[in-house]
Amino acid sequence: MVTRGGGDVADSHLRIPYAERGNRIGLFGGSFNPPHSGHRLVADIALKRLRLDQVWWLVTPGNPLKDHSGLADLGTRVAKVKQLAHHPAMRVTALEAGLGSSFSARTIARLKALRPGLSFVWVMGADNLAGFHRWQDWRGIMESVPVAVVDRPGATLSAVSAPAAQTFARHRWPETAAARLAGAWPPAWVFLHGPRDPASSTDLRRRAERVQEA
Repeated sequence: MVTRGGGDVADSHLRIPYAERGNRIGLFGGSFNPPHSGHRLVADIALKRLRLDQVWWLVTPGNPLKDHSGLADLGTRVAKVKQLAHHPAMRVTALEAGLGSSFSARTIARLKALRPGLSFVWVMGADNLAGFHRWQDWRGIMESVPVAVVDRPGATLSAVSAPAAQTFARHRWPETAAARLAGAWPPAWVFLHGPRDPASSTDLRRRAERVQEA
């Protein structure tokens, strides 16, 4: 065990998960503070619609764009994600802490270099696409791996009209071709519609704060 981000994290969670050569891997990153059923629904939809072999939940040390004052320690978040993502095709990892990378673009570049035999797809909720243009080297992400955006409540219109969506509009694939996205040459992205779960990490944290104050 090592201490990262204020909590103990098993060495196994800092390593890159095992996958067979040729596997199609969904990279689902986030602070997951806390993880909730909406996150699980996004992972489930991506796993099924993209016909992935695995989904890797990348529990980040901390989102560079967010305030960390209310961020639970990394070990706690990894443990909670493991409870939520209990599925034979899902892997929970804090590999960004192991790689010393806090930016998604760098993480993707390292994974592609270290595991060239795997096909990666970046998976995110539509609420993240709305602010994707604020991420470090967001264009580089779109140009390095296919991207799957899964619809989230209240984010459908803002996501498809977002700067990133507009910039790469001509590279958007139809949903009917989603199963072939993992093998696409980037840039290539798809917007997946389907069931939506209103659960929110922000709302869950606020509820917890109200309980503590009561």
